[in-house]
Order: sequence, then C-alpha cells, then structure tokens
Amino acid sequence: MKNLNISLCMVMTVVLVGLGGSVPSGFNYGDALDKSLLFFEAQRSGKLPMQEQRIKWRADSGLKDGIQQGVELVGGYYDAGDHVKFGLPMAYSVTMLAWGAIEFSKEMTDLNQIGHTLRAVKWGTDYFIKAHTQPNVLWGQVGDGVSDHYCWERAEDMTTSRTAYKIDEQHPGSDLAGETAAALAAAAIAFRTYNSSYSNLLLVHAKQLFTFADRYRGLYDESISCAHQFYASSGYSDELLWAAAWLHQATGDDYYLKYVVDNAVYMGGTGLAVKEFSWDNKYAGVQILLSKVLLEGKAGSYASTLKQYQAKADYFSCACLQKNDGYNVLKTPGGLLYLHEWNNMQYASSAAFLLAVYSNYLSAAKAQLNCPEGQIQPQELLNFVKSQADYILGKNPEDMSYLVGYGPKYPIHVHHRGASIASVFSLHSEVGCAQGFDAWYNRVQPNPNVIYGGLVGGPDRNDDYSDDRSNYEQTEPTISGSAPLVGIFTKLQSSYGLQSSYGNVGSYHNESPLPQKKNPSTTYLSKELKPKTPQGAPVEFLHSISSSWTVGTTTYYRHKVIIKNTSVKPVSDLKLVIENLSGSVWGLSPTGEKNTYELPQWLKVLNPGSECIFVYVQGGPQAKISIQSFH
Repeated sequence: MKNLNISLCMVMTVVLVGLGGSVPSGFNYGDALDKSLLFFEAQRSGKLPMQEQRIKWRADSGLKDGIQQGVELVGGYYDAGDHVKFGLPMAYSVTMLAWGAIEFSKEMTDLNQIGHTLRAVKWGTDYFIKAHTQPNVLWGQVGDGVSDHYCWERAEDMTTSRTAYKIDEQHPGSDLAGETAAALAAAAIAFRTYNSSYSNLLLVHAKQLFTFADRYRGLYDESISCAHQFYASSGYSDELLWAAAWLHQATGDDYYLKYVVDNAVYMGGTGLAVKEFSWDNKYAGVQILLSKVLLEGKAGSYASTLKQYQAKADYFSCACLQKNDGYNVLKTPGGLLYLHEWNNMQYASSAAFLLAVYSNYLSAAKAQLNCPEGQIQPQELLNFVKSQADYILGKNPEDMSYLVGYGPKYPIHVHHRGASIASVFSLHSEVGCAQGFDAWYNRVQPNPNVIYGGLVGGPDRNDDYSDDRSNYEQTEPTISGSAPLVGIFTKLQSSYGLQSSYGNVGSYHNESPLPQKKNPSTTYLSKELKPKTPQGAPVEFLHSISSSWTVGTTTYYRHKVIIKNTSVKPVSDLKLVIENLSGSVWGLSPTGEKNTYELPQWLKVLNPGSECIFVYVQGGPQAKISIQSFH
C-alpha cells in the first residue's frame, strides 16, 4: 500500500475493536456492508419507494407482472444482470439476509444497518406473500430466461415476455416451496421484535408452504421447465429438511424437530457429507442450524440424531478450513474457496457465512470444532471467514475488489443491463432490445452506473480475472452471491473493523470510489466526481457524496471535499469562499467574513502533493467552493 501524504482537516477518533489479539485488516467492512445492501436496492423490481431508494439511477419497472395470468406479482428482485424473477435463488437470498439479521442482530443494530437489512428482507417477503395466492399454489417465476437473454435493455424499458409460472398440486415443486417456507420462517424471526403482526403473517404462509412442499412432492424445474436451463434443482429433500429446521427455530414446535429427526436418514441429512452450500444445496445449512439445537442443550431425546447432523456440519467446516484429512474444498493459489467455474464467488460467500454462524454457535457453547487434523477453536473459523472476505475486497493476486464500488480498483465492465446503459433519468429515450447490444453492451467504456455491492462471479481457479462485459461467468453479480455478505461484513466490522467518530447515519458509506480503467495507471472520473478547480489555482477540490439519509420528506447528503496542493510550492493562509451552503462544516475554521473559511489553526501550510479533507452536511446539491486568497 502506498504511503499517502494526507493531512486530515478534521480530527477523527479511531477505535480498534478486536477479539483477543485481533489486528485491523485495513478493510472497511462497514463500508462493504453498506454497499452490499445497496445492491439489493438496485435489483428491486416494481414500484420503487421514493424515500427508501438510495440507488437514484433506477426507476419503476415490471409494473404489470402477473397481469396476463390474472395475479398481482409486482415486486421482488431481479436475479442478476438480467430481469427474470427466479423464485428459488430469490428465496435463498432472502433466507440468507434474514439469517444474518437474526444471528448478528446486535452488531447490525450497532452499525445502524438493521433497518436497511430488514427492508431488503421485506422487499422479498412481501413478494412471496403475493405469489402464495392459495395454500397449495406458489407463483415461482416471472419472465423467461431465453427471451430475456436475447435482449440488452434497461428494466424500465422491458419488451421481453413477463409470463408468470406457478407450482400447484398437479405441478409440484417441493424445493421451491420448501425454500420459500424457509425464507418466510427466518424472516418471521427477524421481524418478531420489530413487527409482531407481520411476523405472524409470515409464519402462516411458511407453515402452509411447508405442508404443500411435503405433501405434493416433485422438482420445481419439472413443473416450471423454463427454469431448468438456468437454475436446475439437484433435489428437494434438503429444502424439506431446511424448511422444517427453520420452522422449528421460528415456532419451537416439536413437530418440526421430529420431522428432521425422523427423516434424517431417508432425506440425507445425516448421511450426506457435503462441501458446498448454495441456492441449490442446503444440507450444510441444515446441519449447522440443527447443531445449534444440540449445542444449546435443547436436543432432548433427539440428541443422538442431532449429533450425527453435527458430525456432517463439522465435515463441511473442516473441508473449508483444509483440515479434513485431504477431503477438502479446492482453493485457488491466492486462497479463495473454489467450487464452480461459473460465478464461483457466490459459493465462497455462502460457505464463509456458514462458518461465521458456526463460529458463533461454538463460541456461545464454549465448544470447539473437531476435525480429523485436530481441534479448531471458534476464532480460527472466524479468521478463515475474514480471509475469504479480504480476498473478495482486494487481498488477492489481482489486487482487485470483486465487490463492485468498493476500494480503488474494482470491475467496471460488469455484466449487468441496468448498470451498463445510461439511466432513464439521463437518457430519456427508450433503449430497444437489439439497440442495447449495439450501443451499450459492446462499448469499451466503463459502465455509466456503478452497481454498488454487486459481487461478481470472480476469478478462475488460477486467480485470473478478465473484466469484460461479455465474460458473464466472471463479471455478472447475483443476489445469491451478495446476500451472505451482509451477515459476514456485519460480523467482521464488529470484530475487526475501524469505527469512525461520525454519527450513526452514513458512518460507513464512504465516498464513491474512482473506478480504474483497464490501464491501472489512469483513473476514470465520473461526471459527479470531476474536480471543481478555480483556474490557475495551486489546489484542486475533489467532491464526493459519502452518505445520505432522509428525515421526513427531506434528504440530506454528507459531502466530502479533498483539498490537494497541486503546485510545487507550499500553500499557506488559504482562505476559501463557500457559497450555497445550508448546513454545517467540519474541518475548517470560520474567519468572521461572510461565507469565508480557512484551514484549522494546526494546519496553516499545505505542502506540495499533500491533501486535507473537510465535510459538510446539507440537503440538495453541493456547495460552490472557490479560493479567496493564499500565500
């Protein structure tokens, strides 16, 4: 890391929060958390909420979803860089978001992110409630992947098919209904202390969907055949166990615990040792969730079977940690878990999330992980989680953050329709199906919109990555990849992160980074970040918005301004005029003259190449800054 000659015009109190002898990693997990949640706002389908929508380049879309079938299916999430609403990965993503909100509730609340997380969960669960029109009917998909992939257009301009597809008694889908039941049950727990009536409603739907899934068995992609090419299911037994385990957590009802015990062998819960946890394979999640029951001393007469579940949970964990007597998950030379060539990052993030949760369970029970190669302390699991998160954020052979919008270098040719085409607010004309490919898909320039928090597919088994929009295996982000990161970054920020002295609102949403072109020696400045520099001045100003929040009907922005001495001589007695300022300023001293400020007393001289920072908060656009005088 380069040594930067930067003076802070404001005084910041930095507190290191650690576990045992933990040391700061250099990564701002709180900022990564904030950006991960922003991704879900970018993926919203339906009527966008004016006051809760922080992604300003998105607009309403999919407002007629379901109308052809006479059902109201507006809402939910687009799956990835396309505009299909695939029910199975969407439900899995909501389960992961809710699990993070449950397991790391205190940490999330301390970081002032519980509200954003629960809103992300609710955007999904509100849609599932709409889609569950009858006890034994669930609408599982809107849009067709094949026709959708023939077009490259914004969600707001969609011309592709919005046909809706369902499962019912004659066309079952136990995997889809089971995962949706799990998502609703987990969400019911997450909402219990915040909205008990909504929590109860979620449980009603979860119970009905589990009964439907269990009674009418079948693979959802045989009933919704157009899903098979994109999200083929390997089986439904894991989802039935998964749903039952979550319903037991949500209700405490012995019926659901007895279900996972009675079906432990038949459905593979205690017989299958797995190395993958994903939207398709829930076994490791079931095994770790049921280990919690055992570790809390609540197993009762089911203890012997739950110990078998835990043995398989240990197998998965040891395989990830490379402590499984050779039966390990493959890792890249740079240290990333590697399971699939296509969008591998989502599997790494899901595995890391499970290990973070299991670390919590073991810590609470004062227990260890028993691996063939020795006993592992819970802290070692968390250290491994941190290694995967750090790889994602830039500690890798490419020195690149694979979380879009985080850090100084990240993918800028992301395979995402909305991000790659100018927003409807700047390009008002419709972008047609083929026109999108001609005018936008094939552009060599960076995407005009930053899809903050999108976790791209990531590098290959040798840590090589090509930032090419057509390389969708590596450059497409998915909601199932980003969902586990919310819990991971919450835990890591609480355990290892740096905390700022600024207030709760926006403390961790740093300024928009400056993405790099493929030539790393050059920097691309978006229109919003172009420096406002008075002609002939010895300094330049770099403006950015580091956070925003809404109070009533007013949205406030935290503006950050970097002052840099671009000359070869020291600059002293610098006085600035700040006009159109409606809020407060931190980091500068008022001079007594109207709208005039100077550097603080302790920083009278700005040396060549050095920088300082000041911040102001206000509603509306940025203030106008100019130089009055200097020496």
